Amino acid sequence: QVQLVESGGGLVQAGGSLRLSCAASGRAFSSNTMGWFRQAPGKEREFVAAISRSGVSRNYADSVKGRFSISRDTAKNTVHLQMNSLKPEYTAVYYCAAAPSLVLITAGQGHSWGQGTQVTVSS
Repeated sequence: QVQLVESGGGLVQAGGSLRLSCAASGRAFSSNTMGWFRQAPGKEREFVAAISRSGVSRNYADSVKGRFSISRDTAKNTVHLQMNSLKPEYTAVYYCAAAPSLVLITAGQGHSWGQGTQVTVSS
């Protein structure tokens, strides 16, 4: 099991940028694929981005391609989500998760989840 803690959320104007971070502890960070999800009020949790154990392969939801970038720092046991050109509809609680593979994390089948960090985009 991996313990995950998100940070970096906050209030930003439309068109601005934020960089989210997820710090991992417990099971070896390099043993897990990592991903980001978000959930807006009244909506179902949705997949945002994922990165493989090696960091070579990445998956993105169609809605964020070209705007978001996921990366990982194995030495610091941390995964990041760089969010650019933010829109108000991106307002949500963002969660990081861990899973054994890209297929599983993309399907939402993470075995470990963080508590989330709030991202609010104003017009």
